[in-house]
Amino acid sequence: MDNGMDTRRTTRALATEAVHAGRDDLAGLGLHAPPIDLSTTYPSYDSRAEAARIDAFATTGAEPDGPPVYGRLGNPTVARFETALARLEGTESAVAFASGMAALSAVLLVRGSMGLRHVVAVRPLYGCSDHLLTAGLLGSEVAWTDPAGVADALRPDTGLVLVESPANPTLAEIDLRAVAHACGSVPLLVDNTFATPVLQRPAEQGARLVLHSATKYLGGHGDVLAGVVACDEEFAGRLRQVRFATGGVLHPLAGYLLLRGLSTLPVRVRAASANAADLAARLAADPRVSRVHYPSIGGAMVAFEVHGDPHAVIAGVRLITPAVSLGSVDSLIQHPASISHRIVDADDRRDAGVSDRLLRLSVGLEDVEDLWTDLDQALGTPARRPARTEAAAARG
Repeated sequence: MDNGMDTRRTTRALATEAVHAGRDDLAGLGLHAPPIDLSTTYPSYDSRAEAARIDAFATTGAEPDGPPVYGRLGNPTVARFETALARLEGTESAVAFASGMAALSAVLLVRGSMGLRHVVAVRPLYGCSDHLLTAGLLGSEVAWTDPAGVADALRPDTGLVLVESPANPTLAEIDLRAVAHACGSVPLLVDNTFATPVLQRPAEQGARLVLHSATKYLGGHGDVLAGVVACDEEFAGRLRQVRFATGGVLHPLAGYLLLRGLSTLPVRVRAASANAADLAARLAADPRVSRVHYPSIGGAMVAFEVHGDPHAVIAGVRLITPAVSLGSVDSLIQHPASISHRIVDADDRRDAGVSDRLLRLSVGLEDVEDLWTDLDQALGTPARRPARTEAAAARG
């Protein structure tokens, strides 16, 4: 939808954009809170003009001028979230989907439709992203490599290079600028779910596509499922065409919740990151923990390996919720080898640093002393060996 808002303005600070982007027109409309448009279809008494608009969308995928057409083509509430996210990531456009996996699938379908089905990827990735590529469910063929091997892995039919930094679940970091240079003309897609635009903006380092599971930090409250790709307008047009054809649309209520979530994103990420850094330091000094992974750019995620039984830690928490997902205001812990990365081959998991003793902690906004008290009792009796801290950047 054309809502009259310029997605390319970058003159305001991130905290200001988080509050105001996607809402710039509200005062002129006599509104303070963004409206929710739940319509699935919209009236049009000029069918000739409607046909011309639909033809234009079929040609370029550009958002139709004028009033909305149909819910699968676009929605004004969702468009506000897309405008805001693009502004935060510093891209021309953004296209929202029903989930992060729907967003990644749309990217693969766009490149595959051009005969570019080969993907170069760096492990670790989110387990379902790994599975989607490895299983070839969308006809893609994947070459796994380390960051230094990206250039050598490229082929004439390579359509995409995919990385995640900090990575799920080891928090390994990648030099995005170096990888973008190695990609040449092949688009680099960076999964920025863990970092969010508060900690890094991959487009500024050469990535053409920035993927978010918006279910996580962008929503931030564990009550919305969504995905989004921030990119240039040309690629956005193709993504909209795939979204229209496949139906992976974001519900307007989810778009509203995401736009509301973005307004507190910088505050939430920074507060949770302070908690996470504190807990990472305590875990690194704890003899019951063998290794701690915490990224150099910070963030609210901590991964750590225990000497004892990781399943006992999962069973032992009382304040922290043992659950999959992350990025909510409350803290969550899970065992990747059993849940988020279970679908990845066991040898591939271990080669990527996802050991059977690794736990992934999404740190929330609770008081850090309460969080530590819960972790301390869940870890059980102290062991003898000291912990070793290893920055995820070194693994990258």
